[in-house]
Amino acid sequence: MKATPEFNAAGAAKTLLREARSGALATLMAGSGDPYCSLVNVATAADGAPLLLISRLALHTRNVLADARVSLMLDERKPGDPLEGARVMLMGSVSKTDDAAVRRRYLARQPEAEMFVGFADFAFYEVKLKAAHLVAGFGRIVDLTPADVLTDLAGAEALVEAEPDVIAHMNADHAETCRLYATKLLGAADGEWRCAGCDPEGLELQNGRLALRLPFPQRVTSPGVLRAVLKQMADRARAAA
Repeated sequence: MKATPEFNAAGAAKTLLREARSGALATLMAGSGDPYCSLVNVATAADGAPLLLISRLALHTRNVLADARVSLMLDERKPGDPLEGARVMLMGSVSKTDDAAVRRRYLARQPEAEMFVGFADFAFYEVKLKAAHLVAGFGRIVDLTPADVLTDLAGAEALVEAEPDVIAHMNADHAETCRLYATKLLGAADGEWRCAGCDPEGLELQNGRLALRLPFPQRVTSPGVLRAVLKQMADRARAAA
């Protein structure tokens, strides 16, 4: 089915990607090829590609080492009937990565995993997307391409490089602003909201295991533009308060 004009399917899928902290990983059993599904924690790379930290002792890891093809389902995890909520099925293949940025981004979203990253059997993997299927309600069932759901990083190298400093600065000096972003701009309950990440299209806010996506009003490719956009949104949040 096609997306209706008032429904932004790509935006809905991107929000699910950035806000998810766990999902259902489907792999193929080594030898038999039978489907196998397991629960995994997730994070995202700068472009939104899903990131996993999994152990060779786990059956799903042994499966992907034999056949890298996977599906990963992410959903809203909101109260009520889960079948009435949005979810996205991501299809692709996984590859192991030693990229330091992957480790940093994963731990920013899954800080409790710090105790596992030094274990020899654990490694980081990135899901290379081939296709996506979004179900977001009646008449909102859409097939999407990787280009639809991933964030274009072209020209935004300076922002990507500055992300660790942005996160540290926001959490050290603007914790109250993060709280206002979440509560006044996104309608979240009050709590210890912190910045977990940023990319050209938005800011990630997190309170415990609850994550929210704050989209930017424009594409941001440099730290200087980011400062101006964050101030603009902070002014809006304070006015709403």
